[in-house]
Amino acid sequence: MIAWVLVGGRLVDSPLLAALPRPDVVVAADGGARHAALLGMWGLGVRVDVWVGDFDSSAGVFVDAPREVHPAAKDETDAELAIRVARERGATELVLLGAFGGRFDHTLALALLAVRLAEREGLRLTLSSGDEWGWPLTPASPLSLVVPRGATLSVLAVTDLRGLSLEGVRWPLSDADIPLGSGWTVSNEAQGDTVTASLREGRALLTVLPSLPE
Repeated sequence: MIAWVLVGGRLVDSPLLAALPRPDVVVAADGGARHAALLGMWGLGVRVDVWVGDFDSSAGVFVDAPREVHPAAKDETDAELAIRVARERGATELVLLGAFGGRFDHTLALALLAVRLAEREGLRLTLSSGDEWGWPLTPASPLSLVVPRGATLSVLAVTDLRGLSLEGVRWPLSDADIPLGSGWTVSNEAQGDTVTASLREGRALLTVLPSLPE
């Protein structure tokens, strides 16, 4: 069951958004609800099933959806609350739209949360802002992705990595060990339709920046 979770970062039009499988449930996290109107303009209109948060960043936004209101002083971000709601409704795959851009602390926290959910709970997650994409990579979640030729691709080591293998790129790797935060795996280039990545140990985020039409 696929859930789209609308979060508060950047979202731009992209042909890749149109290729996403349609969601079974849509949850908006506070100001991320503004993306519902953009998706409608781009022909990807979806109905928001529930709107979650403390509503401190949604001034001027209106979505016809039930609200789940939380206090500003809380132990979870609005995005975490929205993800929890999506999972309570049965979601096993999450697409986080608006995941990049905006506040760096929120972006990084969301990326690390995605890695944790993939590793510990076996969820499949995609992070996207239309012009930038990301997927958790762990030993339990190898990736096989359709990536446009020429797209910039990076593997960001969240921990030390052991046994990283990467195919379908200009500089492939086989069973490589990558230290935490290394630039070695930043700014690779997709060479064909499919990129595969796997790990023996560690956690990473694979990111893709496709070339979009002007």
